Amino acid sequence: CDPSGLEPFSTAGPHWNPTAMMHGGPDDETHHAGDFGNLTANEDGVAEMAITTTGYTLGDGPTSVNDEDGATIVIHEGMDDLVSQPAGNSGARYACGVVAEPVMMPVAAGPPSPEASVDGNLLTPEQVPFSQELLGQLQAPEGFEIAVLAQGLSNPRMMAVGPDGTVYVTQTAANTVSALRDPDSDGVADTPEVVASNLPSVHGIAFDQSQVYLAGEKHVWVAEVMDDGSFGEPQVLVDDLPDGGQHSRRTIAVGPDGMLYVSIGSSCNACAESNPENATMLRMNPDGSEREIFAAGLRNTIGWDWSPETGELWGMDHGSDWRGDDQPPEELNQIAAGNNYGWPYCFGEKEVDAFLSNPPPGATPEQYCVNTEAPVLTYQAHSAPIGMLFYEGAQFPEEYQGDAFVAMRGSWNRAEPTGYKIVRVTFEDGQPTAIEDFITGWLLEDGAAHFGRIAGLTVTPDGALLISDDTNGVIYRVAYTE
Repeated sequence: CDPSGLEPFSTAGPHWNPTAMMHGGPDDETHHAGDFGNLTANEDGVAEMAITTTGYTLGDGPTSVNDEDGATIVIHEGMDDLVSQPAGNSGARYACGVVAEPVMMPVAAGPPSPEASVDGNLLTPEQVPFSQELLGQLQAPEGFEIAVLAQGLSNPRMMAVGPDGTVYVTQTAANTVSALRDPDSDGVADTPEVVASNLPSVHGIAFDQSQVYLAGEKHVWVAEVMDDGSFGEPQVLVDDLPDGGQHSRRTIAVGPDGMLYVSIGSSCNACAESNPENATMLRMNPDGSEREIFAAGLRNTIGWDWSPETGELWGMDHGSDWRGDDQPPEELNQIAAGNNYGWPYCFGEKEVDAFLSNPPPGATPEQYCVNTEAPVLTYQAHSAPIGMLFYEGAQFPEEYQGDAFVAMRGSWNRAEPTGYKIVRVTFEDGQPTAIEDFITGWLLEDGAAHFGRIAGLTVTPDGALLISDDTNGVIYRVAYTE
């Protein structure tokens, strides 16, 4: 039940329909098992509905709503005509609740303790439109200035700099890629130019000399970058990446070994995946051949990069939802070939996720977790790390060289909102030492509102840091001026 994005609660998936019926009313001979009909509120805005059915069960079996991927109850904003497919022309999703039974979670450490219940929260700060006045709310370390490179974009996500210094941004909801150019060097991009379109759910972008690689939910494409910065016709390299489910945003990069790396998120919040490529980092040849699982047990590592000092791959992984406000943590992992990082059975310092009822195959959860890799650093749960990069520009002070930046998009299921900021991961001798705030201020009114959920990061040829906000459509430029 994620209310964020252009299609709120789309993570709940389609109507529940285990018997493959057409949509209809609950009293019709043919209807989805999950079709409840219309709900009417009284003048006070209160609505009540009681349903008795033998069409599904809380127990085991094909019609169970208590299986591993769970179930939700969703209310649409309009009236269901009980005829149109697949959802009765009932409009956008308005509210969502998870079907769950109370869970008692054992305390993970210390002397024997009574079991403690863990509550989940649903709280997304209200979005406020961007304004120049609000730009002044952002705070950065002394000597840094924040300006706007571009605004008015539709769902800008990942960014990368092309061979001639042009900034490109994927606009996932629009299935397009746009070029941002500033030919007069006044710090403001000209009108964005769409250079690729009709690419389903395009999200990841990476350049390798005169070629650009793009990644969507199911696809990897490659295109030639023309002399004028436009793209040639994208060619499909891969068209069978795993189904995205809850996490369909793919990121892509060309590694130091010349291979393509693609991050594949889990299809669910916490479940045993049926496709082994979900919740992994994939590696393949530049032509898409010889695809293999490079690392596993990564729930949703959208942001990752190679250390310029050691050549090691580092990534920030999202922890599972609905385990309380403060667990599991977001994880900074050193991602190495063949390693398993624990999800869905383990989190943090190889702690067992007691919310999963089914053990891993062939082992107890405790046995399984011992053989996984623990994170090197952890961060506040539900901060939602998205973009990550190591800083290699020449503009920022020397102490920033070799450090990493991470965009924390922000929570939607925590009583006190967290994230909505850029953090700096300090490295010393090739190893991370701390995670500290770099740019804050997108949260307003003590967390009741926000004016940006940040996503992508890139560094321009002159060393400035660019930040994309995928809700208000702004690209920020952070420069060091002292």
